[in-house]
Amino acid sequence: MNILTEEHKHEVKHPEHHKPEHVHKEHKHIEHKEHAEPKKKVKLKKTHIWKTLTLVLGVLFIISLFTNGFSGKSSKVEIVDKQLVAKDAMEYINTYLMGGGSSAKLKEVTEEDDLYVITMDIGGREYDSYLTRDGKYLFPQGIDMTEEVEEPEQVEETPQEVPKSDKPEVEVFVMSHCPYGTQIEKGLLPVVDAIGNKADIEIKFVNYAMHGETEVKEQWNQYCIQKEQSDKYWDYLKCFLQEGDGEGCLTETGIDTVALETCKTAADEEFSILDNLEDKSKWSGGRFPLFLTHDAENKEYGVSGSPTLVINGQQVSSGRSSSALLTTICNAFNEPPAECDTELSSANPSAGFGFEVTGAATDAQC
Repeated sequence: MNILTEEHKHEVKHPEHHKPEHVHKEHKHIEHKEHAEPKKKVKLKKTHIWKTLTLVLGVLFIISLFTNGFSGKSSKVEIVDKQLVAKDAMEYINTYLMGGGSSAKLKEVTEEDDLYVITMDIGGREYDSYLTRDGKYLFPQGIDMTEEVEEPEQVEETPQEVPKSDKPEVEVFVMSHCPYGTQIEKGLLPVVDAIGNKADIEIKFVNYAMHGETEVKEQWNQYCIQKEQSDKYWDYLKCFLQEGDGEGCLTETGIDTVALETCKTAADEEFSILDNLEDKSKWSGGRFPLFLTHDAENKEYGVSGSPTLVINGQQVSSGRSSSALLTTICNAFNEPPAECDTELSSANPSAGFGFEVTGAATDAQC
């Protein structure tokens, strides 16, 4: 499962976790560090920018564990037998981080400074991860800060081939409060302004909500606004993406709240929105309420995270800048209209609310 945000860490606290049904792809990758003993070198798929930040913060966190929060005073850490810690870590990894029928097998556990190093085999390849000696914290990768860091090579992405049509159907699956969902939506807004009705572009929702009651109720509103007051939807969405103030944006964009409530009542009867929110026995993996307004499409396309971009019935990868999204969508036209020549920003929107930009591209998901 894409375990979700750019500040995420993996805590090995087994009794409190429940396995989600939807496992996001970026958590399937556990990177390794090269050791003195010869091991098969493996070049893993490019990680997401949030993972890089998490790893850096993880290193700082490890240091703080043994310096009493950088105070310079010694901090006592309860040392647990390394075999027991490794056993628990492997159970956690196989339960919550692996997917697609893959499994990790423990090869050895060693000590390095104040950490345990677990070497595991995944599909015939070796990977190293790190554990605090009390068994509480798992770090998929260690960074040797004494090594020289090479600047990554900038590679220009080749637009993905997608099925073509005279009027492409673009479906963007998000969770309303997922920072990566809001990121692609912010990139999409100028595209909608540029090409207008030359393509059918629609926001749809992942069939479970990871951000609680607030997210469920916001998506409930957005579903009905887009369904029955579609001429106001993109203005509403732009307002919402500024600060996440849904209630304020209903007023600011002139949404007919009486019509909205009528639609919401009908939607609740059709999709059991409140029942799925309140009945935890129905929650996905026991953790996340279901949100089923677009459940059929989720299942048809194999949607497993926010955002997921589908064009003409096929999942498509794309950058999240307005320029990248315009290029991706225009590649789906049999004959691209003149609007496809519009020059849009190549800056990547920041994740989360607000219209800042970032220089970092990412394909991270919630």
